[in-house]
Amino acid sequence: MATEERTQELMKGLYDAVVNMDEDTTRELSQAVLDEGIDAYYAVTNGLAAAMDKVGELYSDQEYFVPELLLCADALYAGLEILRPHIKTGDSEVKKQIVIGTIEGDIHDIGKNLVKIMFEAAGWIVHDLGKDVPLNRFVEEQKRTQAEVVALSTLMTTSMLAMPKVIEMIKAGNPDAAVMVGGAPLSREIARSYGADGYADNAGEAVQEAVKMLEQMKK
Repeated sequence: MATEERTQELMKGLYDAVVNMDEDTTRELSQAVLDEGIDAYYAVTNGLAAAMDKVGELYSDQEYFVPELLLCADALYAGLEILRPHIKTGDSEVKKQIVIGTIEGDIHDIGKNLVKIMFEAAGWIVHDLGKDVPLNRFVEEQKRTQAEVVALSTLMTTSMLAMPKVIEMIKAGNPDAAVMVGGAPLSREIARSYGADGYADNAGEAVQEAVKMLEQMKK
């Protein structure tokens, strides 16, 4: 079993490899994670996903552009390919489902794609509606799939104003569906005022937040 120091060394290595678009190193370190008995989901969250959060920042600051973004994503997927089969998805055989999309009027989807990856890595079935999604599509897809969670993403203050409306529409269609929101202009307080059941500040938090939401709604 790896020491705490070695674990953190590998996390930093994975983080740097993804940020530096280095597919081969990401693969090698992901294999080292497994060989040294480190939890695969921990490595995805603290190494790969943390790196993509940073890549998202670099993209927002215009230090990285689309080509760099795609190469970082390639490195991320190279690591996921190795780690994902070793993620413990919990005891229940029935997989949880989530509908996810970036709300109408917003074409930003880096954050949403990262959240999607985290849910897939955790063994959820993900129904990805993409970006600039009309509000009623969220309602229709939740109804069609009977997904337990609907996740709404936005990076723009203009499109976030539609969130209370779509949350109301989803809840009217199915009061038992849990709605989670995320994106730069939002906060936990805003999410609550919009009627959302949960809020995730970053991709690493999203899955834990969804599980927590569902537990609270069962009570």
